[in-house]
Amino acid sequence: MKILIHLGIYIAVIFSAIEVVTSRHDTRELFREKQSSLKVQDNLIEQWGRLRLEYGTWSINDRIDQYARKELSMKKPIGTIVILTK
Repeated sequence: MKILIHLGIYIAVIFSAIEVVTSRHDTRELFREKQSSLKVQDNLIEQWGRLRLEYGTWSINDRIDQYARKELSMKKPIGTIVILTK
């Protein structure tokens, strides 16, 4: 009877140790996946910022062009020489 109790405890300890190892392995895998997802997120945020800057640059020129054409009744010069001033 005593041997069965010891054997049962021994099996429970072995099973518990295996579960601890499995749990730690799963935790490490999830952590790696989280880090990878965070890198992807950072790259996407960076790209989004660049796109917003680019869109802002383009939209400023479009607004100026629309305002000049509609409100000021301006037209694009027909000649081949265009002088830009700052």
